[in-house]
Amino acid sequence: MAIRSLSDDERSLVDVAQRVLPGGTFGNMANETVIRAGRAGRVWDVSGNEYVDFLLSSGPMLVGHAHPEVNQAVIAQVERGSSFFANNEYGILLAAAIVDAVPCAEQIRFASSGTEADAYAMRLARAFRKRSKILKFEGGYHGMSDYGLMSLWPTHARNSTRAIPDTAGIPDSVQGEMLVAPFNDLAAATEIIHAHHDELAAIIVEPMQRLVPPVPGFLQGLRDITAEYGILLIFDEVVTGFRFAYGGAQEYYGVTPDICTLGKVIGGGYPLSAVAGRADIMAHFDRSRVSATEFMPQIGTLSGNPIAAIAGLATLEILRRPGAYETIFANGRAVWAGLEQSLKDAGIPALILGEPPMFDAMFTTRASIVDYRGTIDVDQVMTRRFNDLVRANGVFKNDGKLYISLAHDEQDIALAIAAFTTAARLAQAGGVTSPP
Repeated sequence: MAIRSLSDDERSLVDVAQRVLPGGTFGNMANETVIRAGRAGRVWDVSGNEYVDFLLSSGPMLVGHAHPEVNQAVIAQVERGSSFFANNEYGILLAAAIVDAVPCAEQIRFASSGTEADAYAMRLARAFRKRSKILKFEGGYHGMSDYGLMSLWPTHARNSTRAIPDTAGIPDSVQGEMLVAPFNDLAAATEIIHAHHDELAAIIVEPMQRLVPPVPGFLQGLRDITAEYGILLIFDEVVTGFRFAYGGAQEYYGVTPDICTLGKVIGGGYPLSAVAGRADIMAHFDRSRVSATEFMPQIGTLSGNPIAAIAGLATLEILRRPGAYETIFANGRAVWAGLEQSLKDAGIPALILGEPPMFDAMFTTRASIVDYRGTIDVDQVMTRRFNDLVRANGVFKNDGKLYISLAHDEQDIALAIAAFTTAARLAQAGGVTSPP
């Protein structure tokens, strides 16, 4: 499955992209590969090259690309209409399925992207608590809003609790509304919370921050200290929701937040996200249940649209079946073991970080990584070299994560491990690759 050539059609599309798109991309994966099709655990580019896919559209395709049951449901709905800006049958049924599945969810509101869901969750917490500050963790990703893009990719030395904007265009005033703590450092977070509890509306945290799992007691410690002060705990489960377990990371790790955000898997590959939480908190979305000054309008043209909702329902039905999560975890463990062994055999120092449904290699001599600083203290040259070689040998992934699907089969896994083995050998020898 090694990649040998690009077709004239793909080269032409790349040229057009460079002309009409900033940087030649949609802003997502910075790679000139132009994907034409996906099925189960594989994708094909415009040149016809085939890849085992561990990008999975950055996670939504947990049951695989173009799953026949999801396709059938979507096609049936397309013939009935795409969007109504009103309640629809499948949006209501999906909301009920999420409430049944997710421990913290008594009610939900739909949006179209994880960025929207996270921004609404933070605003909801401010409305409920009547406080303005949010505590996040350094390196935690909570969408592309002004608040989300604080201390996401900092390269400076840690600077106490001060949030640092990671993009141009954020007003200076936003900086004062966010506090920052190191992930997995419960003592540091507790100290900040004690000092600022009268100002804090909420803590927002990825239960597994990017690829860094929580150390034992960390999430429960956050739950305990927030409960002590009446501060809301928000789990950003846009990535982990329905991926680690049917009830998400809150089921997997055994800690229930006040609010969570969901995305990716719940839309089955279509644009859909949600804010879910306790009914008394969600009441701020209901004009009839709160005063005019407490009401929080939330409007989105495509929120809860029936195509995404029916795709989500079909996806959740597949995930509910006996053995689904056992298969995802088994696939992940097999790929993890193959990646780890390939790097070990090539003599490349590395640590595999994450959980079986979602992980990657960190090129480092560290024995463990517990926070954002550890994830950037790696060999960046080796990271780029290895990932370029992996893609050149028929595995589609970005530079920071492998997503595992229910659809990956034994052949996919074997091909991936062969690609890892070749890439590791060439990377250790200093090899580089680029499309011919």
